[in-house]
Amino acid sequence: MVSRLVLVLGDQLSESLSALQAADKSTDMVVMAEVADETSYVQHHPKKIALIFAAMRKFAQHLRDEGWNVAYAQLDDSENAGSIVGELLRRAEQTGAQTVLATEPGEWRLIGHLKEAPLRVEMLPDGRFLASHQEFEDWADGRKQLRMEYFYREMRRKTGLLMEGAQPSGGKWNFDHDNRKPAPDEITFEGPLRFEPDETVQEVLDLVEVRFSNHFGALRPFWFATSRAEALQQLDHFISKGLPKFGDFQDAMLNDNRFLYHGLISTSLNIGLLTPLEVCTAAARAYEQGDAPINAVEGFIRQIIGWREYVRGIYFLEGPDYTSRNVLGQTRDLPDVYWGGKTGMNCMAKAVGQTREEAYAHHIQRLMITGNFGLLAGIDPQQMHEWYLAVYADAFEWVEAPNTVGMSQFADGGIIASKPYVSSGAYINRMSDYCKSCSYKVAQKTGDTACPFNLLYWHFLDRHRPRFSGNARMGNMYRTWDRMDAEKRETVIAEADALLDRLDAGEAI
Repeated sequence: MVSRLVLVLGDQLSESLSALQAADKSTDMVVMAEVADETSYVQHHPKKIALIFAAMRKFAQHLRDEGWNVAYAQLDDSENAGSIVGELLRRAEQTGAQTVLATEPGEWRLIGHLKEAPLRVEMLPDGRFLASHQEFEDWADGRKQLRMEYFYREMRRKTGLLMEGAQPSGGKWNFDHDNRKPAPDEITFEGPLRFEPDETVQEVLDLVEVRFSNHFGALRPFWFATSRAEALQQLDHFISKGLPKFGDFQDAMLNDNRFLYHGLISTSLNIGLLTPLEVCTAAARAYEQGDAPINAVEGFIRQIIGWREYVRGIYFLEGPDYTSRNVLGQTRDLPDVYWGGKTGMNCMAKAVGQTREEAYAHHIQRLMITGNFGLLAGIDPQQMHEWYLAVYADAFEWVEAPNTVGMSQFADGGIIASKPYVSSGAYINRMSDYCKSCSYKVAQKTGDTACPFNLLYWHFLDRHRPRFSGNARMGNMYRTWDRMDAEKRETVIAEADALLDRLDAGEAI
């Protein structure tokens, strides 16, 4: 007799999951399912689908080995109901259980489905995060601006990471100023650890190849970590070999090196194979033992207990309508370049090409190339949101939506970012070697071969002047624009308009 069903989702692959902690192995049944609904609400990258399914199958087997009763539905099972709620209803009918223990999902869509299910669903907090919803709400209450830096300091104090008593290690909270170097002549890190597909992974790859060949993205080669043991190896590899120079070059981009000093920890972290505290503790230990400098370790830890926790707090604080916000009124359709369409812009070609082949691009490629272009070109932020959610293996809505809607596209009106993250081609040129092999000339401001970022940058500022001219952080930009010769300003706007017309017509740029 099964007393309760215990739901474990594909991004909840942790033994510490609150639903598992509250369950009883002897009387409860774990329910896991690969369902069509979760593969199709956006067209997820085949690598992302394969990662989640393979990791789910391995985690289910681990739970069985630990004595759990696990009901697992593979995607091609003939009786698969096709949705999470459908699978819960099917297992309830089979077992007679009417109560479901669930850990709160990381997106409002699934929370709504579970709340509407004709079953008694006990939804428990997701304790894998450092800050509860209430803790974040208490921190946010009464603040005019919800800036990550101040929340991050609270998380440092709470965890004791990189703290010496009440003071931050190294005498500063933030060493970001040291972490903006362009790429060096030689990269000494061989990149993330790569794993050969085992039998379980190979079966999943064969399934995904048949079912999702029409989705954007290359399925093979596939080398992600798909078990906790592999994730721990990946973490150790990064901490010992990548972390020491991670800080210096985390923002750099190269034509011929897709990873530089990035360790690809996010995929394992976001599906539950690693916990944020163990990852940060490993990094802090490297600093304490003299194996990695403070700027690298602090920058890495800030991304996890600072930024990652902060954007989750924003997502749940702002509510289900967050992904539909569009304060700038941007409505242009996502152009074909985001799906690998022809372009003369080498930076866009490299970022999108890497995304297609790896289901990965690092934060500056996402923010300052594909995101920057979308914002400057006036692309609908909801279409941008759905693209980012679909194409990256580490993208789940709680973390992706604030990064896209807020940080990247400024569609939330400044809840996350104090100004829009826009730049001309000069920033990309400084942080990469992309411009050297581009059809456009980054130093050229107007004309047929002017970098599109140069034209669109001023066009964006001009069309949104009523909103941003009073922003203290943007005053210098507008003063520079105003000092330009009037005829030059007219040329910039006219050429940017022509470029946008080409985008609207479906032409390559």
